[in-house]
Amino acid sequence: MSAPVAPARSPRRRGAIAAVRVPVVNAGWLYTALLAAVLSWIAIRGNGGLRVGNVTAVEIAVDLCAGVVAVVALLAAPNLRRRGHGAVAAVTFAILVLFAMVSTVWSIDPSQSWIEANRLISYLCVFLIGMALARLAPHRWPALLGGVTVAAVAVSAYALGHVTFPVECADQFCYARLQQPFGYWNAVGLMAALGIPGCLWFGARRAGHAALNALAYPATAVLLIVLLLSYSRGALLALIVGCAFWFAVTPLRLRGAAVLGIAGAGAMAVIAWAFSQPALSDDNVPLAQREGAGHELLAAVLVLLLALLLAGLAIGFRTARVAPSAQARRRAGAAILVGLALLPVAGAAKLATTDRGLTGSISHEWNQLTDTSADATPSNGPNRLTEIGSVRARYWNDALTIFKEHPIAGVGSGGYAIARLRVRDDHTDVEHAHGYIVQTLADRGLIGIGLSLAALVAFAIAAAQATGLGRRRRGRPRPPSSPERIGLLTMTTVIVVFGVHSLVDWTWFIPGVAIPPLLLGGWLAARGPLELPTRAPDRLLARMRIGTRATPRATAAVVAAAVALTAAWATWQPQRSINANNAALDALFRGDIAEARKLAHAAHDRDPLSIDPYITSATIERRAGDNAAALAAYQAAVRLQPGNPETWSSLAEFQLNALKRPKTAKTTVSAALYLDPHSTDDIDTLIQANRAIAVNAAKSKSKSPKR
Repeated sequence: MSAPVAPARSPRRRGAIAAVRVPVVNAGWLYTALLAAVLSWIAIRGNGGLRVGNVTAVEIAVDLCAGVVAVVALLAAPNLRRRGHGAVAAVTFAILVLFAMVSTVWSIDPSQSWIEANRLISYLCVFLIGMALARLAPHRWPALLGGVTVAAVAVSAYALGHVTFPVECADQFCYARLQQPFGYWNAVGLMAALGIPGCLWFGARRAGHAALNALAYPATAVLLIVLLLSYSRGALLALIVGCAFWFAVTPLRLRGAAVLGIAGAGAMAVIAWAFSQPALSDDNVPLAQREGAGHELLAAVLVLLLALLLAGLAIGFRTARVAPSAQARRRAGAAILVGLALLPVAGAAKLATTDRGLTGSISHEWNQLTDTSADATPSNGPNRLTEIGSVRARYWNDALTIFKEHPIAGVGSGGYAIARLRVRDDHTDVEHAHGYIVQTLADRGLIGIGLSLAALVAFAIAAAQATGLGRRRRGRPRPPSSPERIGLLTMTTVIVVFGVHSLVDWTWFIPGVAIPPLLLGGWLAARGPLELPTRAPDRLLARMRIGTRATPRATAAVVAAAVALTAAWATWQPQRSINANNAALDALFRGDIAEARKLAHAAHDRDPLSIDPYITSATIERRAGDNAAALAAYQAAVRLQPGNPETWSSLAEFQLNALKRPKTAKTTVSAALYLDPHSTDDIDTLIQANRAIAVNAAKSKSKSPKR
């Protein structure tokens, strides 16, 4: 016998890069669980998007994660030679982010514009992560969609836990509406709505074990209960539109209707009982009563979940043995679509039976929705879900007024809150316009809305390519309804839900509800047509190429890592400034003037766009008795943000009380009142200045020599 011949090795080309094998885990459930854990952490840690410290931690983590994924994508051999699907969407998104960054130059509140730019950079990073994952592991789409769905269920269960065990959050329990972990009930409702399309897909899919798919029934019920207990009309509207879209574009209408119908019926039974309990539906209820009702709600939910799980198992195993015929599925699908189409007809018929009639009722509801002078807000109870009135029209009108004054480029990202002070007709402080379109018009003008529209169109084209939607209009056949296509359509539904809600609320500022659809959007944009072949799932990270020579790929990886680190560092600076500013105030309280000055200067160096270090420096100098230095600090704050009434108010108070110059203070506070006519503090300062002027005039008159 001849000796075995060793397999021939291809000669290594000079300058070739070495291949490094990386162990791979093939279990899809592990990727699903990992992604769900990350998204749940983002939702809980990011809170409502208003606390800079919480948001900063999330954004830094996202930026660094994007750097790691970019390095892996650039060093991984597969799929780098494919066409650049989604590149146009990514570029237009990046241009929009760049414009938001540039708006800091003319912004009425440049420090807030910096924070908003950091937020948009992290959102762009999430979108690019989704694109990279679509190229690195295109077969892992079930893990991506499953991770988003599981995270929505987990966060919703966390929110429900604050009702069933209210003793743990007694200091936050003024309202009956669910508001944790975001501190904002509409975000809780939106998070639940984002998970329902995934549950429909999970319970209706033909793949997977029937026992596992049955979990979709209790999960859907939890999401519906949380959505309704949040009393969020915007989330309910977005869910209705999303479900209509999902049933219209997917072929799993019968199975999906079974999941939604059975889970919805059970959820409505629990909700009807909860709404009838004052301890669960009224505000300012004693904690003992809320706790007892919460435990009863928990028992009802657990019984419902068990019953729905059994129903899901029965349906799953039944359909696995005897599947409905194609004709039965078509008839059921048509019946579902007809039923959805008849919902508006039923609503119109109900309005026609009222005293105002159909047209009168529509006119009345429209006036309630658009009346900018309405003072009454909808009730904060279950009846809120059926009411139309809202104060959003007032916020939208203020945003449009700001836009008319700054139509081209707006007042700068995040500038709506300060710009609104001059045009508002109430004493309410509002940070957001509660609508993406009106907020963008006010903050970034026609350029910003144009770039947003361009990014949306580019993404829609890429998503249509991936899902096959719209091909019939172009004379091309749609791809077959494969499991992947149905999954991609479900991803699109999640994005539709988020988009509809963003039109009527400001929840895109909240990382926990904005990041999941952005991640799915990046995947959809980069997937490309379904006809394109994909790699085997067990090759994810299976081959990393790391070379000793400076190749273009390695150079690009280094640049990507540097950009990610720079973005993370820039995101950290506002929070570092806040920390130093707070430390300066603490040092001043201890009487350490030198340390307070040092920390205030450090706060300014870390965020030179913020007025807070100047105000703190002025306070320190006033304590030190150096009025000249304090005056210089106040004046520097005015020069930095002349459109911010706070800077003028602080200067006027100093001129009146410290410098004893009431005439100068009157002139200064008049500027503050021009920027915020409804400020009670500035009105009080003006009154004090006028009194001081009158007193000084009387003293001067009494001291003048008599003729």
